[in-house]
Amino acid sequence: MSTPFPFTAVVGQDDLRLALLLNAVSPAVGGVLVRGEKGTAKSTAVRALSALMPEVDVVAGCRFSCAPAAPDPACPDGPHEVGAGVQRPARMVELPVGASEDRLVGALDIERALAEGVKAFEPGLLADAHRGILYVDEVNLLHDHLVDLLLDAAAMGASYVEREGVSVRHAARFLLVGTMNPEEGELRPQLLDRFGLTVEVAASREPDQRVEVVRRRLAYDDDPDGFAGRWADEETSVRARIVAARKLLPSVVLGDGPLRQIAATCAAFEVDGMRADIVMARTATTLAAWAGRTEVIAEDVRQAALLALPHRRRRNPFDAPGLDEDKLDETLEEFGGGDGSNGSGGSDDSGDSGDEDPDPDGPDGGGGQPPQEGPDGGNDDGSGESSGEVPAQGEPSESGQAPSPGAGEQAPVRAAEPFRTKVLSVPGLGEGAAGRRSRARTEHGRTTGARRPQGALTKLHLAATVQAAAPHQRARGRSGPGLVVRRDDLRQATREGREGNLVLFVVDASGSMAARQRMSAVKGAVLSLLLDAYQRRDKVGLVTFRGSTGEVALPPTSSVDAAAVRLESLPTGGRTPLAAGLLRAHDVLRVERLRDPARRALMVVVTDGRATGGPEPVSLAGRAARLFAADGVASVVVDCESGPVRLGLAGQLAGELGGTAVTLDELRADSIAGLVRDVQGNSRRAA
Repeated sequence: MSTPFPFTAVVGQDDLRLALLLNAVSPAVGGVLVRGEKGTAKSTAVRALSALMPEVDVVAGCRFSCAPAAPDPACPDGPHEVGAGVQRPARMVELPVGASEDRLVGALDIERALAEGVKAFEPGLLADAHRGILYVDEVNLLHDHLVDLLLDAAAMGASYVEREGVSVRHAARFLLVGTMNPEEGELRPQLLDRFGLTVEVAASREPDQRVEVVRRRLAYDDDPDGFAGRWADEETSVRARIVAARKLLPSVVLGDGPLRQIAATCAAFEVDGMRADIVMARTATTLAAWAGRTEVIAEDVRQAALLALPHRRRRNPFDAPGLDEDKLDETLEEFGGGDGSNGSGGSDDSGDSGDEDPDPDGPDGGGGQPPQEGPDGGNDDGSGESSGEVPAQGEPSESGQAPSPGAGEQAPVRAAEPFRTKVLSVPGLGEGAAGRRSRARTEHGRTTGARRPQGALTKLHLAATVQAAAPHQRARGRSGPGLVVRRDDLRQATREGREGNLVLFVVDASGSMAARQRMSAVKGAVLSLLLDAYQRRDKVGLVTFRGSTGEVALPPTSSVDAAAVRLESLPTGGRTPLAAGLLRAHDVLRVERLRDPARRALMVVVTDGRATGGPEPVSLAGRAARLFAADGVASVVVDCESGPVRLGLAGQLAGELGGTAVTLDELRADSIAGLVRDVQGNSRRAA
């Protein structure tokens, strides 16, 4: 096993290190979600933490890591006698993105069930992680049902397995750490809430700090053991501090004053439910123990808020996590009177901190020092995309020098208020990634039948397998309790659920759409569809057309947030090169079919149907549209035409595409009940 990078050698990232250490002291805090751009030491810090975790005493031979002093009475390997055990290092278990439900929670031991006729439970990763660390890299890419399972286990401290005739409950208390890059998609808000703390990380912009990062990494790569040896004293010191904080934690007092500040802070920031209050209370208590104190002070409450509340304040998926620190300070000051249990300083946080602990953060940045969170929080990526996008989209028309006939480029307008949209789905039965849009054969969902496996068996249909093997038992000379099963008897379960699709938005940004009220409504409609795509776990892409060309404003991605940012900065003006936009979209879908052939596409064209750019624009647009009909691409045209006189060009375009046309009003969920049937019916007729 390779030597891990020392935890104390990680440069900067004070918030990340503190959040991990607090959970190492008290897993009841609820875990850490680490959000940030690639290459910011997220995985390095998590893996390094495992070397700091104190060793654990376990019952010898117990697959569920029971503590010998207090074994779990419901342990599937029990009952165990209270007594001495064996020591081993705390485990760090990694959950792969492509893991199955069986691998996570465990399942019936099929081999023993068929060969010996007994029901035996094969533990999963949750059992392996008990009393250790469960690490999920790219947690935002994990299937939703797996996220639900592991977060439920983390919240209850136990895993319950009820499947295939097996009923098992075992302890599953672990430090849950998830890392993610927001550019690749977000977690649902209700899942974000299940992580105790969240930390935003970004690469330092200070040259000296970046130099030190490179220097340490090169030194580690050249001699991992020697590098780790140079940091051994610091590692030992932090490990001892974790042990001391664990012992002190039960003695820490959370007085009425800090508790009132916690409640007032959660109320002031309008977080949903009571989980935030509980997490803040546990975090503040752990911060006090980490600083070597037995009383919670106002600075602990402030620091707990900065770690526990930012990800709980999102009102919709496109809100960036963050916290107004000025408002936080005002709230803490207003409710800082208390009953004297938070130090002699009352509402004066700096006085509390100074009286109780003149150097509370110690050698590694923990304790009473607030996390050094930048004022722009997680907005770096978004603002960078936005600021760089407008000039790039404005280049083809060069409106500043030679405005296109009809209209010059106009400044972007804000989107209207989003609304709940009708469900648009792809007809037929797909086999793409799990999601919530279109019907598909999936690994998870309701069982619809059984078939012979094609390749490796992934989901055994037990009843069908037994039924296939039963008639041959006498001929095969069965003599024991188990079935004699051969390869030809095995049956694969077929299941039907929902898949996520690629929703490609093709948006008309020409001069005919440039009326501010009109474009605002169009952006509001697209934003509404993006919200729907987020909830249904789709990939999204954005193609725009205006002037003389079509442009890929956003290649297909799982980050719906990025699409919303690009949409917000979308300028308008120039002619309407409808054919160019459709051809560019056709290229995007062709490339995506090569990259991910199982993911089906739904194209949403947002236009009034006019075509004025290039030679023979109407004829060329019709020919481009028929390419999609020939490929069987499901499509919807959102008709943006307004006014008393309507040409019906969007409807004609929908006919050429083999799809359906809906107006902005009809797109609302409460308008036309048969919209999905229309989309599917038209697609079938086109095929």
